[in-house]
Amino acid sequence: MKTKLPWILTILLAITLTAAVVAHTNKKPSDTSTATASGKKILYWIDAMNPTQKYNKAGKASDGMDLVPVYDEGSGPATSTVSGYANVKLTSERQQLIGVQTGMTEKRSMGRSVRTVGRVAVDETRLYKISTKFDGYIEKLYVNVTGQQIRKGQPLFSVYSPDLLATQQDYLLAMRAATQAPSLLAAARQRLLLWDVTPAEIRQLERTGTARKSVTIYAPTNGYVLNKIAVEGARVTPGEALFDIANLDHVWIQADVYESELQFIRLGAMATTTLSYIPGRAWTGRVTFIAPTVDPMTRTVKVRSEFDNADGALKPEMFGDVVIEQPARQVVVVPESAVLQTGTRSVVFVAKDDGTFEPREVTVGTKSDQFYEVCSGLDAGVKVATQANFLIDSESRLKAALK
Repeated sequence: MKTKLPWILTILLAITLTAAVVAHTNKKPSDTSTATASGKKILYWIDAMNPTQKYNKAGKASDGMDLVPVYDEGSGPATSTVSGYANVKLTSERQQLIGVQTGMTEKRSMGRSVRTVGRVAVDETRLYKISTKFDGYIEKLYVNVTGQQIRKGQPLFSVYSPDLLATQQDYLLAMRAATQAPSLLAAARQRLLLWDVTPAEIRQLERTGTARKSVTIYAPTNGYVLNKIAVEGARVTPGEALFDIANLDHVWIQADVYESELQFIRLGAMATTTLSYIPGRAWTGRVTFIAPTVDPMTRTVKVRSEFDNADGALKPEMFGDVVIEQPARQVVVVPESAVLQTGTRSVVFVAKDDGTFEPREVTVGTKSDQFYEVCSGLDAGVKVATQANFLIDSESRLKAALK
């Protein structure tokens, strides 16, 4: 018996190993079955980089990455208020696997800055053309240089006019006969005033009783001579421009704004101008005019802002950088990355507490600092998907298409 024991043990060991091999061979492969140890049913497998492509069994995608199982969650509504979309429910593990991140909608103060280039221009309401209302001849020029700075009331030139001289003489005659014909005196005085003879000059005429051969024309404002036509000894006719004078204490800046940015420009908006050749200084003004037409060559609109310029640093025809601020307002905003633009609408995915992602159509407005203004569709305090929402979008569309 002692000699047969090892042989018997050998036979038993061989039978045991054979049974184990057969049992392993007949066992169903649990790793590729449609059920998992947790009891959740696997619907299909997808390539994480191409979630629209479905596979019937586990394996590797064309890029070598493992296929990702899609489970039957068994709960949560599948319908959606957005046509072509379905609600998607993801476990926390799958959210982590595909890189889902979330953010919150919130209320914040939002505005928009439009940056452009502007050109300094003369304020047209402070531009004066100097001319006479009578024929005459320039006897003497007191301002005879283009660009000369002048003050209000400063003499510009004196002019001899036969008509004006005759009117002065008529006024003196009417003074002597004022008791008999007071209306003639009033008419002669009015004629002198209409010809821009000042009340002070009329009083001097009354004191001296002598008509002056020439009359002096004075500057109507502070400013600079932009253009000088007057020449000493030249004849002048009524309405002929002799000087162009501009008051530069207040100037315009004409900026070019593209059509796409025009929606952010409002009358009264604050405008800031800086000059590259005067670093560290900025001028602040307000938008006072938006042109009603578009330049057909540049596709821009002229936007005018007004600025104080008491020291004359802003000179006509200078170019500067202009920033026009849209007035800030309190609005609901959503992170820019949460909004999927489909071409015809904007969609975000609202994250529920149970892992469901609900597609929601929204209307967005101004974009600023990586946020969109929400005009409709969302309130403040809503959690939305901000990363991997393209994968959620694909899953949502696929699920809606399968239904």
